[in-house]
Amino acid sequence: MVKKPVVSTISSGGYLQGNVNGKLPSLGGKEPPGQEKVVLKKKITLLRGISIIIGTIIGAGIFISPKGVLQNTGSVGMSLIIWTVCGVLSLFGALSYAELGTSIKKSGGHYTYILEVFGPLPAFVRVWVELLIIRPAATAVISLAFGRYILEPFFIQCEIPELAIKLITAVGITVVMVLNSMSVSWSARIQIFLTFCKLTAILIIIVPGVMQLIKGQTQHFQDAFSGRDASIMGLPLAFYYGMYAYAGWFYLNFVTEEVENPEKTIPLAICISMAIVTTGYVLTNVAYFTTISAEELLLSNAVAVTFSERLLGNFSLAVPIFVALSCFGSMNGGVFAVSRLFYVASREGHLPEILSMIHVRKHTPLPAVIVLHPLTMIMLFSGDLYSLLNFLSFARWLFIGLAVAGLIYLRYKRPEMHRPFKVPLFIPALFSFTCLFMVALSLYSDPFSTGIGFIITLTGVPAYYLFIIWDKKPKWFRRMSDRITRTLQIILEVVPEEDCHKL
Repeated sequence: MVKKPVVSTISSGGYLQGNVNGKLPSLGGKEPPGQEKVVLKKKITLLRGISIIIGTIIGAGIFISPKGVLQNTGSVGMSLIIWTVCGVLSLFGALSYAELGTSIKKSGGHYTYILEVFGPLPAFVRVWVELLIIRPAATAVISLAFGRYILEPFFIQCEIPELAIKLITAVGITVVMVLNSMSVSWSARIQIFLTFCKLTAILIIIVPGVMQLIKGQTQHFQDAFSGRDASIMGLPLAFYYGMYAYAGWFYLNFVTEEVENPEKTIPLAICISMAIVTTGYVLTNVAYFTTISAEELLLSNAVAVTFSERLLGNFSLAVPIFVALSCFGSMNGGVFAVSRLFYVASREGHLPEILSMIHVRKHTPLPAVIVLHPLTMIMLFSGDLYSLLNFLSFARWLFIGLAVAGLIYLRYKRPEMHRPFKVPLFIPALFSFTCLFMVALSLYSDPFSTGIGFIITLTGVPAYYLFIIWDKKPKWFRRMSDRITRTLQIILEVVPEEDCHKL
């Protein structure tokens, strides 16, 4: 019998390997009975898949973004159209990803599909920007919303101190990281609970809004398209705000390898989730306008709180708590999914090898989870996060558009590929065109921010040649890298995945 390598040995790649329990084998040389392999297990059921998608999409966006959409469309009617169109476009993108996810059964989402279609350089650039800027900044932004809303009931009569918000935010980020490091099952269970909290928060707004409509409160819908006309400069920004609120439909594809029966679960989870979210978002915006005029909405920094104060009286204090839980759910779902992107990129050799290792007992990609913590903390206590996200929002939609365009390419390049779920070709064509059109318009309407984002993205090209292609690195650098990897393995108790990934 071939023994499994033990924790105290060093593999040829310079890292430690070991059995699941992290213990030396018995003196008889036999493996302990019932020993499991160190792999990421398939624990994502249909309900957990739905909770990942809904729980990640519904964050602070629907409670904040209505202002940005209305500001850039100019009228109530046009803003509702944008919300509906963004929902349909997100569904088209999600359906395209359902085909990609059931055809290419690897975790990693955008990164994996771009790697499969366009090769390693664009895929590396995508994960480079995601790791260094996009994900830490996005996590910090949604976490700041969590910190602000969780403190809202305690500072009713005065302004919340910025330092208090950041300290509570830092605690929230740490809790999410610990949770995702400790257990896949518990992270998924908490995500299901938080998803129900999100849907409750939406219903708290929709139900009173429907009651207002029944009472005939429709004055803000009269002449719904009157007001400032939408301009070609404003529409792409309105789409960005709307699509930002819907962002998250792609996260289930980041954990494909952990989904039970992905050929059925992924498409079904996507369709159910997007139907619920789109209906909820449109009805929530309708509910806002039953009570708040367009002018008042533009003056509000927290539309949901303003709405609840008007209609719900003392119960309005519960709304910030529900919004905070909603933000926490987005933090949890985002960290859970994106850590798998880093895990897969490391497995492909595009990130340090420590990120592709798994905890010997918890069976979680511990290094890929906690690598976000210091980067997010730096973002949290640094400059203007919202400007940074504006710089890089174009990069997200550029690469998503490329990934969906890759679906069309694969249809012609590899027609024999097994496709358990197949969408009509016009769906990926329309979605990828819209993404690339938005990116092009953003270059026209906001050349400064988009230009900075473009430059930051391009830094991935020299980084690729320096860290990936250049294989004649000095011996001292290689020795130091191996020593750091081994030390981190011992501290974190992680080993490489034991069995090879199979398509």
